[in-house]
Amino acid sequence: MKNNSMQIKYIVTSVFLLFFLSSWNSGDKKVINIDGDWTVALDSTDIGLKNGWQNTAFKQSMKLPGTTDDAGLGVPNKLKPSIEKPQMSHLTRKNSYLGAAWYSREITIPKNWKGKEMLLKLERVLWKTNVWIDGKELGTEQNSLIAPHYFDLSKYLIAGKTHRITIRIDNRKLFDISVDNMAHAYTNHTQIIWNGVIGKMEIEAFDAVRISNLQIKPEISSGTAQVKLALNNNTNKIAKGILKITAVNKKSNIPVATLQKDIQVKMGQSVIEVDYNMGKDVKLWSEFSPELYELKAELNAAKNTSTISADFGMRSFSKKGSVLTINNRPVFLRGTLECDIFPLTGYAPMDKEGWRKVFGTAKNWGLNHLRFHSWCPPQAAFEVADEMGFYLQVELPVWVLKIGEDQKTTDFLYAEAQRMIDEYGNHPSFCMWSMGNELQGDMTVLTKLMNSLKAQDARHLYTTTSFTFENGHGKWPEPEDDFFITQWTKQGWVRGQGVFNSESPNFNKDYVASVEGMTVPLVTHEIGQYAVYPKIDEISKYTGVLDPINFKSVKEDLERKGLINKAADYTQASGKLAVILYKEEIERALKTAGISGFQLLDLHDFPGQGTALVGLLDAFWDSKGLISAEEFRAFSAPVVPLMRFAKATYTNNESFTASLDISNYAESNLNNQEIEWSISDGNTLIASGNTKATIAIGYNHKVLDLNESLQKITKASKLTVKVNLKGTSYKNQWNIWVYPQKQTIDYGKVVYTRNLDEAYKLLNAGKKVLLNPDWKKIKGIEGKFVPVFWSPVHFPKQAGTMGVLCNPSHKALDHFPTDMNTDWQWWDLNVNSTTLIMDSVVGGNPIVEMVDNFANNRKLASLFEGSVGTGKLMIASFDLSTDLEKRPVAKQMLISILDYMNSSSFNPDTIKNPDALKLILKEEKEKAKEGATSIY
Repeated sequence: MKNNSMQIKYIVTSVFLLFFLSSWNSGDKKVINIDGDWTVALDSTDIGLKNGWQNTAFKQSMKLPGTTDDAGLGVPNKLKPSIEKPQMSHLTRKNSYLGAAWYSREITIPKNWKGKEMLLKLERVLWKTNVWIDGKELGTEQNSLIAPHYFDLSKYLIAGKTHRITIRIDNRKLFDISVDNMAHAYTNHTQIIWNGVIGKMEIEAFDAVRISNLQIKPEISSGTAQVKLALNNNTNKIAKGILKITAVNKKSNIPVATLQKDIQVKMGQSVIEVDYNMGKDVKLWSEFSPELYELKAELNAAKNTSTISADFGMRSFSKKGSVLTINNRPVFLRGTLECDIFPLTGYAPMDKEGWRKVFGTAKNWGLNHLRFHSWCPPQAAFEVADEMGFYLQVELPVWVLKIGEDQKTTDFLYAEAQRMIDEYGNHPSFCMWSMGNELQGDMTVLTKLMNSLKAQDARHLYTTTSFTFENGHGKWPEPEDDFFITQWTKQGWVRGQGVFNSESPNFNKDYVASVEGMTVPLVTHEIGQYAVYPKIDEISKYTGVLDPINFKSVKEDLERKGLINKAADYTQASGKLAVILYKEEIERALKTAGISGFQLLDLHDFPGQGTALVGLLDAFWDSKGLISAEEFRAFSAPVVPLMRFAKATYTNNESFTASLDISNYAESNLNNQEIEWSISDGNTLIASGNTKATIAIGYNHKVLDLNESLQKITKASKLTVKVNLKGTSYKNQWNIWVYPQKQTIDYGKVVYTRNLDEAYKLLNAGKKVLLNPDWKKIKGIEGKFVPVFWSPVHFPKQAGTMGVLCNPSHKALDHFPTDMNTDWQWWDLNVNSTTLIMDSVVGGNPIVEMVDNFANNRKLASLFEGSVGTGKLMIASFDLSTDLEKRPVAKQMLISILDYMNSSSFNPDTIKNPDALKLILKEEKEKAKEGATSIY
């Protein structure tokens, strides 16, 4: 770090400014709200600065709080729907403005404010503000992205007079905090780069001697709260005073004892610290009991009373070795990201009601944790999280690959960190602090920054970065990290991206080997990212400042190609595949001793970075109808039954062997808990039983063993294994598939061939032909089990299909139990296949389609039927020839296809241009399979 003195200067300046102005919660506030109608002048070429702001033409008016987007000001969008960038990059602003904007109005100062100090507060601004009073510019400017902008107006305002206040807001990029403007504090991918003020706009009056800041550090071991008070004395002498501190439980309204002491307030700024005894009946804050206290400090000095208050919780969010703890009990974080996604306004809610939707939905879906990716939410978010008992990870507004190279950016981060402590540090929900997202560059700069914060504020756990691709880092914690966020370690992956496509389904798996030797708690980074096809009927929900041109582009492309009637099925099929993958992601994390939580990307959609619709909920936190909240809570809850078993598919000469584990991160043990289990095919109960066990807090191995013969299954069946903890809401279930082992493959009148030319000859002879070309050699798209990762626009190199779509009642699938979407039994067929691109074929019908990614919208199939001349053709592009006795799923698919082809039901539509198959099935050089990291 080249200039430590500069960083210290930023911190000190910020602290002293907060000392002067931050008693916004005080009980004796004297406040003028300056929201309402303002005149505005847009000034992207800075004429107002060159010629004097008085010459700026204030010809328009708008409401503040608000943005120029809200007011319909700026450059109107002219983009038309198209499957290309920039239309597919993110939602589109209906009106965009980048540059300076001048806002002006008159204000009248009350007569009784004579002799008062007066402070202006502007809550949430992008990016830089300057203020003029009656044409005189204040000598300061503010530039925080996460804290209110404050200005001392004392020398400029006269009590009883009317003044003109003018605010210049410049939303142009001020510091290099972001790769391609993707950090969520300053971006058009999620929130937008708006101009305006979106939170409180106030002028407050203060006395010369007062409490200006309050910080509270709970100590649950001693039952005390360490109270730190910043004091301001702007008189010319030491002031004697009486300090009184009281606290009250906000739920019960029961007060704690009052502490009172005589103090002397030094001239200027000073700090005092007091230990406040919370009493013997202190209530602890956690997800199970979000007990909040309000602490009030009152200073009587210089014939005035200054009061300040803050909410806090008595809690200890800490670690014991590699385990996270809340109040000395193990905690497991069930989390998702919040990336400032609010598609009606383009900015975060500044009121609690807006955040109740976010946290209320997350809680209903079984979560207890939110990570704020590369930004810090406003006050209202912390307040709601406090009330609901959510554990928050908050980040500095930075996502860069060259950390430490720009000293001005480093200094800005130090200043922002101090503002985060001063503004939000008391909130019990503020549990974890990362310096930023996927940071690269000089990691020692981050360590120094982190250590400076640790030394100042021990109320949170810290980590240098939420994962990194920096060479030599990211696979093991940095030496000073309190916790570690990663997608892999030096020993292997800790998320399914690296294994689900390359390893056959195995539900015994966990990541224990990858985390062996880990000395701090590990939280898995951004697990999931399984793309779901756009929900076209979502378009009507965008009634605000953002136009879903990306959704409209997909809709128009489908209409052009005659596929719009399939859109809803594409969403359902791809979404239900995402559900099973998210379930297994979460369960593997829960099964791993040494993992303390997961952070999904995402429970809800991310509308930017190439339209990354990776959520089971849409961008409005509304369900897409893929799975219910209750069903999701089965595998994302304080208590989760977890089944370990070797595979998804069986033959009926095998037994289903499994063991039941239970993850218990509830408030207490489940003593003598009755556990019920069953195996059924939906109609018939195959086996069942029950047992009793005490389920201790933490991970419980081998609570129950199962070993059930499958001999009574005489036809291909999907079975469901269910576990229920009787008398509780905790339950879970898993699907397995069983196929008869002793089945002969009867081709009957069907001729099997792998050669297209031979197929043509047979068809011309009126035969029924099953064409099963060598999938490794034909043209097409690599067959995959997993869908598009993140976004086909953001990562265009990936093979990029989105799962099976079929009609389960089609006669060809009579003996192949399946739903309309991919499930685990499809793994063998999908990975041993090449998906055919059938756009050029006229006629025929797909039986098993693959949903294409929405950047292409091609007609894809892996099982296709059609008549050619007097012959009848079935094309299967998955492997139906190799080791069928060892591949029961492929054998069963072949049997089902042949049964259909030999029946009178096999009467497919005519393929009108059969020669098109020559190009579709053209042999190519065998290609290597795509690796999990090839997208990068």
